[in-house]
Amino acid sequence: MADTTYASPSAGLPPQMALHTGRAVFTEAYALIPHGVMRDIVTSYLPHWDQTRAWVIARPLTGFAETFSQYIVEVMPGGGSTRPEPNKAAEGVLFVVDGQASLTVEGKSHLLKAGGYAFLPPGCNWSLANRGTVPVRFHWVRKRYEAVDGIEAPSAFVANEQDEPIIWMPGTNNTWGTTRFVDPTDLRHDMHVNIVTLEPGAVIPFEETHVMEHGLYVLEGKAVYRLNRDWVEVEAGDFMWLRAFCPQACYAGPNRFRYLLYKDVNRHMKLGL
Repeated sequence: MADTTYASPSAGLPPQMALHTGRAVFTEAYALIPHGVMRDIVTSYLPHWDQTRAWVIARPLTGFAETFSQYIVEVMPGGGSTRPEPNKAAEGVLFVVDGQASLTVEGKSHLLKAGGYAFLPPGCNWSLANRGTVPVRFHWVRKRYEAVDGIEAPSAFVANEQDEPIIWMPGTNNTWGTTRFVDPTDLRHDMHVNIVTLEPGAVIPFEETHVMEHGLYVLEGKAVYRLNRDWVEVEAGDFMWLRAFCPQACYAGPNRFRYLLYKDVNRHMKLGL
């Protein structure tokens, strides 16, 4: 595939003379968290993680998006955790955007570079360390796994997007596609974390309106994105957070536009709140 880049938070602090006006917004149907607001002052620290901080960009909220949390985690050289996940019911996906992470899952070691992806089933034994000389940054998506009688839980696996094909949407002349790490028909999985690619000028040509909650982190490029009633400009490093049934569509910009996409899948709807 073409050379890829991976955005990550700006960090630091803007200068005192910077204009206050920005693009951040939180509505009844979506939130837009621009990269410029992901600064040092909004980071969080996590129990049992050493030399680590995180930008929490999504968490379950009553009446909004309720299925997942998403962090961008920064681990300094020598940092990491041997007790990373406090909830045995939680499954997770890690996606590396900068640096290298040494991941151990059930005693097996893996080196995750930029584009590296790991699925971590509920209750698995894993740890992560930064054994390099520069910080590592990665997305950590967490969801409470919804077990189904007669269907086994999925197994852990590690991949890299550079080794996975883009599955192009029919009729788009290879301009809009998805890099999938899990077979959509594999009912063991109740969430997908994929990468969506739109080539320059490509479009999502209708307002998708459906039950899935979404987290969309822009890895590369820029676009004009339809969110509920609004058309908003988004670019590398921005995060869009959508509740169920929020309409969405897209016009890609002059360069390749890519985002990391979370959605909940493959389960019956709960019949109560």
